[in-house]
Amino acid sequence: MAWLVLIIAGLFEVVGVLGMNRLKNNKNALNLLMIVGGFGVSLSLLSVAMRSISMGTAYAVWTAIGTVGGTLVGMLFYQESRDAKRIFFLCLIVSAVVGLKLLEH
Repeated sequence: MAWLVLIIAGLFEVVGVLGMNRLKNNKNALNLLMIVGGFGVSLSLLSVAMRSISMGTAYAVWTAIGTVGGTLVGMLFYQESRDAKRIFFLCLIVSAVVGLKLLEH
């Protein structure tokens, strides 16, 4: 269950980052709410997940989900580069997270 909570926390981090991107283009209350709500829920769920998952692993997985998720959102919806090298390095991040999960006790 802690791993599911951690994954959801990472997805809410992506919501917060998306809100930041939207706020830079359109300063309104909804985009500010996306930032505060996304990061607030994300950090709260991260703290719940850390009750069962070690801090180092939980934080690494959480940031990786945010990094990969934010990058994918940028590529899919904001016409950011889809260069093969960029995708390769995203795959390295995912591989590292899988490795951390396999080593977690």
